[in-house]
Amino acid sequence: MTQSWKLTLPCTRAEAEALSEDMSLLADLTPPPVLMTSEMEEDNPEKWQVDAYFEGKPAKATIALLQGMLPGSAGVKPVLEKLPDEDWVTLSQQGLAPIVAGRFHVRNLAQDAVPPGLVPMLIPAGRAFGTGQHDTTAGCLMMLDRCRMLGERFNNVADIGTGTGLLAFAALHLWPRAFATASDIDPDAVEVSAENAAINHVTT
Repeated sequence: MTQSWKLTLPCTRAEAEALSEDMSLLADLTPPPVLMTSEMEEDNPEKWQVDAYFEGKPAKATIALLQGMLPGSAGVKPVLEKLPDEDWVTLSQQGLAPIVAGRFHVRNLAQDAVPPGLVPMLIPAGRAFGTGQHDTTAGCLMMLDRCRMLGERFNNVADIGTGTGLLAFAALHLWPRAFATASDIDPDAVEVSAENAAINHVTT
């Protein structure tokens, strides 16, 4: 099993946005790392970081390449850590595979491992639509993540046809002071979303 590594570098919001939009900058790396960008402090919208996940330990030249793309990391020692081994084959056989959409890691089994730096969402597969497996739900998660990255702020959020409640939960994570309304005409979905709210520690 190839050992995974994570490289963390500070950056500005603009740098994080530019790197996310143009992955061709890393096209020469084989295989290219998986990048995750996140806001470090809600009160400081310009303070961001990039987490780069590698298959195998990245070379010093690779680290220098990434630092060169992020002027905000100048003079800061990069944080490089080896991630624990996981038996992903076994995990993938335990129901549907987890998905990553934006900063969100959506899984349907509590024992599924969550990579460092991602926001865990536990949505058991069941009677309601919206476990994150469908492109429409994943796309909405990515859109919400993008809005947060761009500094958007919302006081009220409506998740109409909520299904599992996943999108409402994600919005409340991004904007914890917002008031979220999640509704559905399907009684099963209403029941399931309430159960999922409790699982994900969302106050209803």
